[in-house]
Amino acid sequence: MPLYESVLIARSEITQQQVDTIFDAVVAQLESDGAEVKKREYWGLRNLAYRIKKNRKGHYVLLGLDAPPAAINEMERQLRLNEDVLRFLTVKVDEIEEAPSAPLSRRDDRERSFRGPKPAGRFDSGRRRGPDDREEFRARDEFRADRDDDLIEEE
Repeated sequence: MPLYESVLIARSEITQQQVDTIFDAVVAQLESDGAEVKKREYWGLRNLAYRIKKNRKGHYVLLGLDAPPAAINEMERQLRLNEDVLRFLTVKVDEIEEAPSAPLSRRDDRERSFRGPKPAGRFDSGRRRGPDDREEFRARDEFRADRDDDLIEEE
């Protein structure tokens, strides 16, 4: 049977348990059609690139499937009918990797590593500047000081 990977996005208003319930139903339907789920990853609640049906975030789930095409068609039909599923994409692949996918491995690296204090910027000396420390304020204050000196000399 061909191998597929499917990424599904569920609405952010539902809980993770409800997401698991939705995808348990999808997996049960696939297994009744003769498919096998090789991989299942929950990527978490993530920001969307753009709004989808007034949602800014969504629950992402990756499924690695070994299924006949008819089972995939039925799965996609069921997903289209489900109001909690915002988007899905199913792609035929040559093999399903057993290692964690890229979003999961990147998140693990970020959580484990400590980057240390933020270095000074390209044009910044690193010292904190207050609101009166900007260049235009310094120029204004110098102009006022020169003007005050001229007024004192005229008197």
